[in-house]
Amino acid sequence: MSVFVDDVRIPYRRMLMCHMWADTEAELLDMADKIGVPRKWIQTPPKASWVHFDICVSKRSLAVKAGAIQTDKYGPVEFTTIRRLNALKASDDADKAKVQDRIKRHEDKLATIKEIRESKLRGQQASLF
Repeated sequence: MSVFVDDVRIPYRRMLMCHMWADTEAELLDMADKIGVPRKWIQTPPKASWVHFDICVSKRSLAVKAGAIQTDKYGPVEFTTIRRLNALKASDDADKAKVQDRIKRHEDKLATIKEIRESKLRGQQASLF
């Protein structure tokens, strides 16, 4: 089980915000308590596409010190896609063709994220020389 923080910087009033999410809501709320983020700020469906907190970057630093795993801006997309993919694979939906099509789309999305990350890494390595 894990808590994650991404590296986005979204301006909000006079702060820069990022996202914090976890494998379970209990872990997420525990981390929020540890770093001093009020539970009432939790973002949940239908207003949000997944359960998370929008936190300022200073709280992000506290979360990392408390054990949160750092990820890039694709982390939330990857997280929600994996969740949906696992749910589809466990599904006993009667329309197997439709389910297989959705599985394929989610797998393609994950492959695209992997390609983007690898491309960025290659670019960073090339700039070192």
